[in-house]
Amino acid sequence: MAAAASTLGEHFSEELTCSICLELFTRPKVLPCQHTFCQDCLQDHAGKKKHLKCPNCRQQVELSSQGVAGLQDNHLVTSLCERLQNQATLSGETREQPQSGNRCSFHPSEEAKLLCKQCNIPVCNECLDEMHSDHATMSLKKALQEREQLIAEGKNILETFHSFILILKEKEKSLNEQKQQTDKSINQTYKQMVQKLTENRDHLLSRVDNKHRKNKEVLQKERDRLLAGKNELSTVCGRAEKERQKGAFSERTVLIQVVGKYRGKAAAPTPVQTQSAVFQPTDTPAPVLGDVTVPVVAKTRHGGHYQAETVLILHGEGRETGTIHDSCVKLKLVSVSDEGEIFLADCVNQKIQVFTLQGTFVRQFPTVVSGEEKMGPNDVATDGKGNLWVVGGTYSADYAVQYNKQGRMLRKIDLQWVHRNRGIAVDTRRNHILITQATGDGDNEHGEVLVFRPDGTLVRTASRSWMGWFKSLFWKQRIQMKHPRYITVDEEGTIFVTDCGNDCVFVYNGDGQFLFQFGGFGSGKGQLYCPAGICTDRAGYIVVADAGNSRVVMFDKTGSFLKHITTDVETPWGVAMAPQGQLVVTNCDYSSNVIIQVL
Repeated sequence: MAAAASTLGEHFSEELTCSICLELFTRPKVLPCQHTFCQDCLQDHAGKKKHLKCPNCRQQVELSSQGVAGLQDNHLVTSLCERLQNQATLSGETREQPQSGNRCSFHPSEEAKLLCKQCNIPVCNECLDEMHSDHATMSLKKALQEREQLIAEGKNILETFHSFILILKEKEKSLNEQKQQTDKSINQTYKQMVQKLTENRDHLLSRVDNKHRKNKEVLQKERDRLLAGKNELSTVCGRAEKERQKGAFSERTVLIQVVGKYRGKAAAPTPVQTQSAVFQPTDTPAPVLGDVTVPVVAKTRHGGHYQAETVLILHGEGRETGTIHDSCVKLKLVSVSDEGEIFLADCVNQKIQVFTLQGTFVRQFPTVVSGEEKMGPNDVATDGKGNLWVVGGTYSADYAVQYNKQGRMLRKIDLQWVHRNRGIAVDTRRNHILITQATGDGDNEHGEVLVFRPDGTLVRTASRSWMGWFKSLFWKQRIQMKHPRYITVDEEGTIFVTDCGNDCVFVYNGDGQFLFQFGGFGSGKGQLYCPAGICTDRAGYIVVADAGNSRVVMFDKTGSFLKHITTDVETPWGVAMAPQGQLVVTNCDYSSNVIIQVL
């Protein structure tokens, strides 16, 4: 009877075992096909789907909004499972675990030789016929071998990860050491710089002290000299006054000698020569233009009147990058781009050099006419599209050539060869190219302005008008252009041309009709001597490089003199306006340097 009870208990345990987890039912749910499974097993089997297939009969079951929890509870199975568990507890028996070895869990009498790949459970032939006929299977032996291989492979990957982690730790350690070394180097360099600055400070202070001491010695020497003269004069004059009271003249000879000795020295004392001990610090290192250090002096501009802001010096020897040939009288700066780039026409070296307003060399390009033929540029201007128009010539012909900012030739205009330099400007309102020209010799020299379209079509020639000729006869003034130098156009289209032959500026309207002239030979206010570059600012003021008088002059729209902008230049040659309203001036000094001042 005990054996029969045990067999009956085993059968009950088998019937009350979930076919998915192979354990006694937990919260059993019954499907419409009357097959029962654990709620959690069905939940794992369904996932997030709204339907599932019965693991035994494959009948599809639609789930409600509650999912698996909404299925009907199997209370009978729940009650039987509880009684079976209570009976096992009372008898001291433990619940029988799933069949070990290769026995099938659903059919203990059968041997499980296959593994269902879809359900991941061992199955026997009967299971295969009943529930897994359409599932892919593999031999249980092969499945066991596959699992062992995967475990071994996983362990190898774990070892690789562990090795990588160790490598990363070593890398982190190396990075920390590198940072410590870098920090140490920075601190050492900082200390060295501080030490060097301290030494430089001490050296500068020592130099200032020495200069100050020498200056005081010079002043003391001069003071002693003056005091000696004062004492000598005081003594002689005192004696002479006493003799005057007595009516004697014994001191007359000495008085004549001493007064004669110091006569004129009181009115014009000997200048005291001292050495300057002024130090002017700057926040940033002085920029370098070419191969010469550039001093920088910051000033401001007030109401259209300019003061020195930046001074840039280009060395005038050699043909290296960033230097200008010593024939700097043929160098003319007339254009600054919207990006603040300065374009310099280097006639002898036959190229355009480009610098920033801070003095940094940017690039250069040869002024090629065609093929390998180059021309010496006389002047350069920018058009409305940011391209460059350069005028110059070879030994046999003159040209106006359009380049892009990088120096690629876009088009050219053939011009008559003349022996004078030409100037060029662009009327952006009308898209006209204006070029100066001087023909003839001596008293027969004749100047004019040629107006072209970009395609080379000549629009008109501006030189003089009958009204201008009548005015010249009436006022006995010569208004015929003789030797035009450079040219500019203001925002209203008015044309201004400097004429070195007449030492004045000619003014034309946009149609080329003569309006008036101003200037005239001389060094007084409003007079010019060999004027060169010319430009206008946004306020309409006219700025002229008065090369012969070594100054830059400002006039109003009517040609009336306003002021001398600067007079500390030797030969101001070109003037141009920068985007932010700065005035840029080229100054060719007698040491063959080109000095650029940003005002």
